[in-house]
Amino acid sequence: MKRPNPTLFSELRRRDLRTLLHPQKALDRILAAAVRSTRADSGSFILLNPNTGFLDIEASHNLSERAKKVKLRPGEGLTGWVASTGKPLRTGDVRKEKRYVSINAKVRSEMAVPVEMRGQVVGLLNVDSTKTNAFSATDEERLVDMAFEAAQWLELAWEMDQLRLKDRQLTSMVDIAQKIISETSFEEILEQITRQTFRLMKSPLCSVFLLNDDGSELMLRACHGGSASYRLKPNLPTEDSLLGSVVKRRKAIAVVDVGTEKNYSQGEIARKEHIVSMLAVPLIFAGKPIGVLAIYTQQRHRFSNDEIKLLTTLGDLSAVAIEKGRLLGRVVDMEEKLRASERLSALGLLAAEIAHEIRNPLTVMQMLFHALVETLQMDATSQRDAELISEKMRQMNRILDQVLSFARSSEPIKELVRAEQLIDDVFLLTRHKLYQQGIEIRNSVTGDLPPFRADRAQVEQVLLNLILNAADAMPKGGILRLGAAREDYEGAPHIALSVRDNGQGMSPEQIDNLFAPFLTYKESGTGIGLAIVKKIMENHQSKMQVDSKLGQGTRFKLFFPLA
Repeated sequence: MKRPNPTLFSELRRRDLRTLLHPQKALDRILAAAVRSTRADSGSFILLNPNTGFLDIEASHNLSERAKKVKLRPGEGLTGWVASTGKPLRTGDVRKEKRYVSINAKVRSEMAVPVEMRGQVVGLLNVDSTKTNAFSATDEERLVDMAFEAAQWLELAWEMDQLRLKDRQLTSMVDIAQKIISETSFEEILEQITRQTFRLMKSPLCSVFLLNDDGSELMLRACHGGSASYRLKPNLPTEDSLLGSVVKRRKAIAVVDVGTEKNYSQGEIARKEHIVSMLAVPLIFAGKPIGVLAIYTQQRHRFSNDEIKLLTTLGDLSAVAIEKGRLLGRVVDMEEKLRASERLSALGLLAAEIAHEIRNPLTVMQMLFHALVETLQMDATSQRDAELISEKMRQMNRILDQVLSFARSSEPIKELVRAEQLIDDVFLLTRHKLYQQGIEIRNSVTGDLPPFRADRAQVEQVLLNLILNAADAMPKGGILRLGAAREDYEGAPHIALSVRDNGQGMSPEQIDNLFAPFLTYKESGTGIGLAIVKKIMENHQSKMQVDSKLGQGTRFKLFFPLA
C-alpha cells in the first residue's frame, strides 16, 4: 500500500497530539476526520476482538444504539468481507448487494477499508451515506490513506497505553511482593497470593494448587472468588489432568474454553462457577515444581503473551513465598521440638538426681535388712515376708537402674561433617526469626575446611541452642556472627565453630554458673539448654570456651578435634 498524503492528519496533529495517544480518543478523532473528509452521513471504526472473534464497533458517528450493538464476524456482511479479505470495498447502492446486512434502512452507499498493522487486519474504517453513489474513487483512495495513517497512530496509542499498563503492573508487582513476603503464616501467604493475583490480573477466580507429599495429586490450598462447593473440589491427579500437565511440562497453559478441552475433567464445576477461559502457570522453587497458580475468566478470553509473562512472574514470586512459609513452619516446629527436648532433658536430669538420692539410702536399707534377716529366727510366714521384702528392694534397684540409664545422654553417632554446610543449614533454620528481631547475621567461614567427625544432629542442636540464646540476649536487635575455622587447641588441630553476639553480656558470676542445670536468668527459661550443650560437648570429647562482658556481648567457641 502506498504512503498517504502527509497533510491529511496535519490538522489533528496540531489540535491535540496527546489526545491521539489515548486509544479511544484517537479512534473518535480519526473517525470524525474520515466522515468529514468523505462527506459521509455516518461511520464507524471497527476492531477485530481476538478473544470473541467478533467485529466490535469501538467508535461511531451518527449511528443508532441498535446499530452500535450489531456484531458481525469476519466474512459476514460487507464489513466482514473487508475484514476477511483485507481489500477495500465501495458500494454505490447497498440494495443491490446480497452480502449487505441492513442496519439502517436509509443507508444507500457504503465504503469500508481495512486497517492493517504489521501485515495483519486489526479492523476497518467504515462510512455510510443516505445517497446512492455517494463515494468516488478519490474518496476511496482518501479513506485508504487515512486508514494507513490511522493504523500508525493507533499502534502508537496502543503502545503508549501498554507502557502505562506495564508501569501500573510493575508498581503493583512491587507492592504485591512486599505484602506476600511480609506474611509469616503459611495459610496467610497462600491467601495473599490469591488475593493479590485477583487484584493484579483482574480475574474473578484465582486458585493455588500444591502437590501432595508423593507428587501424585494437586490439592486446592487457597482460592479467591470461588464458591463454597468449589473450595471442596476433589484433588486432581497429576498424571491425567490439565493442571497436572502444567506441573509435568513445567510450562504455562492457556485455554480459551475449558468446555472444549478434553483433558479438563471438572466440567460440572466449571459450569457452576461459570468458568470459560483458564491460564495456569507452574510454581517452581529451586528447579522443583511444587504446585500451580491458575486464573479463570467467565467470558471467552485469549490470554496475551504479556498476561502469561505477568502471571509467570507472579508464580515465581509465589513459589519463593510458599517455600519461605514452609521453612518458617519448620523453624517453629524445630523450636518447639527443641524446647520440648529441653524439658525432657530437664526431666531426665531431675529423675537422675532423684534416682541417685533414693539409691543411696536404698542400698543402706538392703545391707541392714540382709544383716538383720541373718540374725533372726523366723517362722515360715515371717520368712516368706522377708523374702518378699528383699525381692521388692531388688525390683526398686532395677527401676532406679532403668531411670539412670534413660537419663544418660545418648552416645553420639559420629560421621564426617563439613563446617560450612553445617553453618549454612543452621543459618537457614534461624534466619527468619533473627531477621524479624532485627538481628544482622554475619557469616565468616574459612574456605576449604577439612571435615570433622561428630554427631551432626547433636552439634546442630548445640548451635541452635547458642543462636537462640544469643537472640534472647539481643531483644532490640544487634549483630550475630557465625564462624568456622581451623585452629590449634592445646597443641592439636581442631575445627573451631563460633557464635558471637553483641547483646547484654554476662557477669563473672553468671559465667561461673552458666552450665548449672535448672539455673536460668531468663523469665521463660528452663535452665537446661546450656547443660545439654555441655553434655553433648563432653560426649564428643570436645572443648568449649566462653568469653563475655556485661554490655559487650558473648562469644561461644566450640573445638572439635581433627583426626
